[in-house]
Amino acid sequence: MGGVTSAMAAKFAFFPPSPPSYGVVVEDEQAGRLVMTGVPRRANVEVWRLRTRRGSEIIAMYVRNPSAVLTLLYSHGNAADLGQLYDLLTELSVHLRVNVMGYDYSGYGQSSGKPSEQNTYVDIEAVYKCLQENYGTDAENIILYGQSVGSGPTLDLATQLSNVRAVVLHSPILSGLRVMYPVKHSYWFDIYKNIDKVPRVTCPVLIIHGTADEVVDWSHGKRLWELCKEKYEPLWIKGGRHCNLELYPEYIRHLKKFISAVERTPAVRNESTDASAVSDPPRVSSDQLEPVRSSTDWRDKSMPSDYEKPRQSTDVREKSRVSTDRREKAGRNIDRPDKGRNSMDQPDKPRNSIDRFGVMMKSAVLCNIGCFRRTTSIN
Repeated sequence: MGGVTSAMAAKFAFFPPSPPSYGVVVEDEQAGRLVMTGVPRRANVEVWRLRTRRGSEIIAMYVRNPSAVLTLLYSHGNAADLGQLYDLLTELSVHLRVNVMGYDYSGYGQSSGKPSEQNTYVDIEAVYKCLQENYGTDAENIILYGQSVGSGPTLDLATQLSNVRAVVLHSPILSGLRVMYPVKHSYWFDIYKNIDKVPRVTCPVLIIHGTADEVVDWSHGKRLWELCKEKYEPLWIKGGRHCNLELYPEYIRHLKKFISAVERTPAVRNESTDASAVSDPPRVSSDQLEPVRSSTDWRDKSMPSDYEKPRQSTDVREKSRVSTDRREKAGRNIDRPDKGRNSMDQPDKPRNSIDRFGVMMKSAVLCNIGCFRRTTSIN
């Protein structure tokens, strides 16, 4: 049954760039050192070819930041590869002061194999194992980041790592089927059933979504936020679409605020999860979800009207954001600013580094607008 599901998923959920936007060559045969071609050479970028449990050899890139405490494990959208994301990942490492590990799914870029839901699960597992074995990075120092379809493998791994530090969901999906049809229940042939998994994630979760997303409706992000156990103040970017959120100044500012809060919070140092023990967990039916919590209407409160379009500078001050989760116990929250403190989205002065980030991202191909095309009918 899993094979049938993956076959259906491949028909409408995976669009690897063709041809790939980069190449991989062996620079030092004796050391086995790989380098990416078609992208700028950077001394702090290391390239890996990792073998998965399902036999694929996937390409991963590690961006090292000497001042980093945390590592961001980035799962990209369904129509991009590492060459297109190279500038984004290296800039995130600089601006967030984190190490960044990005990877291409099976069948993407220079990774072998075919793209499928199950393959993405073992792909991210292989990357996590690489972080453990080659960098000594365990779950308590990892932030899982999933964009669009990447929210699927991100949440799948997060449900298996009880001590992962935090999760970021960027334009996430409730499930593959729900992107195209307003179904109320999870069906066996659906893919990436994030709606069933997010209630099982025990670490802080940040959700970022554009209110004008034309591919994955904003309601997906809001519903996932409602189901989170450990909510963090979400970022609803007014006027933001599916593939341009990185261009808004508040995107990088809110991420920096989140990571700073995570760094201030002690890690959960329970029994470490070995990568070899990670496996596909039983899928939870959506009928067993906890009752829906009342949500906050962010249309009027969350974002001022001047967020309608990406801006060239951060000179315009933002109104401080209302805290989004007053129902959680104070001891569980990772960031509860004082009443008088302005949000990070209201900087005192324009920041050159943030302006530079926006300029860099204008030249980066982040994902493809053709996500989840209706190429097959589902009864």
